[in-house]
Amino acid sequence: MYGYAAREFEKQGVKPNELAIISKEAVAPYERPALSKGYLFPEGTARLPGFHVCVGSGGERLAPEWYKEKGITLILSTEIIKADLPSKTLKSAAGDTFKYEVLIIATGSTVTSEILLLLSNVFRLENFGIQGADAKNIFYLREIADADKLVEAIKSKKNGKAVVVGGGYIGLELSAALKINNFDVSMVYPDPWCMPRLFTADLAAFYEAYYTKKGVNIIKGTAAAGFVSNEKGEVKEVKLKNDRVMEADIVVVGVGAKPLINLFTGQLEEDKGGIKTDAFFKTSVDNVYAIGDVATFPMKMYGDIRRVEHVDHSRKSAEQAVKAIFAKEQGKEIGAYEYLPYFYSRSFDLSWQFFGDNVGEAVIYGNRDPASEKPKFGTYWIKDSKVVGAFLEGGTPEENKAISNVAKKQPTAPTPDSLATEGVQFAYSRYG
Repeated sequence: MYGYAAREFEKQGVKPNELAIISKEAVAPYERPALSKGYLFPEGTARLPGFHVCVGSGGERLAPEWYKEKGITLILSTEIIKADLPSKTLKSAAGDTFKYEVLIIATGSTVTSEILLLLSNVFRLENFGIQGADAKNIFYLREIADADKLVEAIKSKKNGKAVVVGGGYIGLELSAALKINNFDVSMVYPDPWCMPRLFTADLAAFYEAYYTKKGVNIIKGTAAAGFVSNEKGEVKEVKLKNDRVMEADIVVVGVGAKPLINLFTGQLEEDKGGIKTDAFFKTSVDNVYAIGDVATFPMKMYGDIRRVEHVDHSRKSAEQAVKAIFAKEQGKEIGAYEYLPYFYSRSFDLSWQFFGDNVGEAVIYGNRDPASEKPKFGTYWIKDSKVVGAFLEGGTPEENKAISNVAKKQPTAPTPDSLATEGVQFAYSRYG
């Protein structure tokens, strides 16, 4: 997130007028996770300037005035369409040219005269040749402008029917938000269970049952094959690959995102779908850095390289890259990036956190009854006789801290039966 990069630049002593941010969006940096949560709620709705960065991590809220006070230039509503790394030049859609000395490529935003922060590109159904995917009221949620359009549709199609395409983070959070807005919600995804990149079948079974209890209609094992519009060009039906037809006033698509790195193809070394970096987020070209979703970096804890799509990594990698830039200028050294994978989500009355690696044998414990007033359960992952990952639904701050410590320290695991019996106390009694 480029707002976190700007904050770190200010901490490191960037001088007035040395840093500029050029953004395709029309607003100053904000906390993007709010778009699929509070921004869509019918009451107590989140709105700017309330969720400008860095409130998402408990920091100061950086309103547009903050950038002006610090001498950081915001150039908004500007899209970069060409990057020439040998000449250190960026070109905008309006024909403007920007020169830089140091460039950071990152998820969540755009460009600066010294720093470039680029948005990950969401998968759009029309790119797959799906018939009718350009109909009105089919939404993709990535930017605040997308959220504004969805809010207007929620108001104009009050108490209507919504189809959510996708069963990952966005699909689950948007299905909950639409249901809270009294929509008749169906969630469609091709996988055998929701959130398959993280959830085991047992974990997913709880969330699917909970959502069903809340009135969300879950349709698994199929996908959208086409859309039918009314005379106004608005979507009215979703055709599924299993030949089922769903009525829809609103369709929201959340089927993943692809790092937007095409501007740098052939100019930077790539790996695993992203731009390859070192532990300081330096790329294969001098004075060019990549952070967030677009960076494929060394994961020191696991001895491999990975690309991580989550806001926590985006924030921390931004800070690491800026520290590395100043350390290089000052002839100093900083420590390599040490990151513990961390993911979280909140929907309805649920709230979960995950730390570490979800590989090896999964041991689940706790109360997974979706009818419970306060379900509380978790999972540990065991690999090579060590606990390498931990998930907890309904945990206290102290318990969440404890499971993060377990994932970081990777203690020797007891037998699976003992671990299931101890549950969260295995973490809390040792690291709470």
